Amino acid sequence: MAGSREEETYYKGRGAQINPKNRYLPVEYARMHREGIDEWRQPDTRTEYIDTHPRTIVNKVDSPDLGLAYSLNPYQGCEHGCIYCYARNAHQYWGYSAGQDFEHKILIKRNAPVLFRRFLDRPRWDATPISISGNTDCYQPVERQLGLTRQLLEIALQYNQPVALITKNALILRDRDVLEELARRHLCMVFISVTGLDEKLRRILEPRTATYRQRLEVIGRLSASGIPMGVMSAPIIPGLNDHELPGILRAARDQGAIQAGYTIVRLNDAVESIFKDWLEKNFPDRAQKVWHLIQSCHGGEVHDSQWSRRIKGEGGVADLIARQFRIHTTRLGLNREKAVLDRTRFCRPGQQLRLF
Repeated sequence: MAGSREEETYYKGRGAQINPKNRYLPVEYARMHREGIDEWRQPDTRTEYIDTHPRTIVNKVDSPDLGLAYSLNPYQGCEHGCIYCYARNAHQYWGYSAGQDFEHKILIKRNAPVLFRRFLDRPRWDATPISISGNTDCYQPVERQLGLTRQLLEIALQYNQPVALITKNALILRDRDVLEELARRHLCMVFISVTGLDEKLRRILEPRTATYRQRLEVIGRLSASGIPMGVMSAPIIPGLNDHELPGILRAARDQGAIQAGYTIVRLNDAVESIFKDWLEKNFPDRAQKVWHLIQSCHGGEVHDSQWSRRIKGEGGVADLIARQFRIHTTRLGLNREKAVLDRTRFCRPGQQLRLF
């Protein structure tokens, strides 16, 4: 699968192999020529955790094609290292690169629970569902030690605030008890991201995520606990994992998923160069073919900013994937029912006592 890596270092266990320039920084320090005589130290790719102090934690989502109104992210950057991740670009706002920096400079919002409670206490808040993990994965490895996501779920339960989650990590099973109670009150929906069934591809595409088998087992275990489950096959990369879509949908349905969704890969801003470098290093024999297939889905480019079209793409390849998705979801009975989150239960702790 992978091409020759003898000429340069390949960082195993990481997705991005380069650290492209941050377009917001006027000055950068980099090695421009391999044969240069200036002293150069190999970049340190060990994971670094950096505390931040945000003033707010819940963000309003203005994108009409994402199907969510508010998102909440306790972490910025993601150690999972998914090479295609659109959230990489946001790391540039913090002064870092969207490449390797995104995977090993993880920003921690330790005050997220305090800010979340403060947000829910606003007098005009109407209990609109909030997506936890709308940008980076809320169950990435550091969550095992910090437990910020669990604290957020416990607060949601205290307020009867409806939430939705999406993750690639089996760590979500740790919080099954809280999710069960949220589900019992019709306050949560969980999506598990499954981009394929081929473990060889996953290990380089999404190097620090749970295995595909583990993710499917998560769907089964949470579904058996009464939690409404969905599968998100995102992104579909033509020429790499598009042929696995029917198998993903079938396996997820068999584990109890009731909903399914997908997106076509789009490589905006710095993600374009990061993904192309990864593609050429790992699939030199078909890199150009895959690149052209992606371009065929976005009008000759590898990205698109037009609402809705950017998610599902356009053209012959995108239409074929869309038809395939419709046929198999219909045949499997997916998307016949949709979890409806109950906003009427919302109540601030102590509010009922004050009524008396």
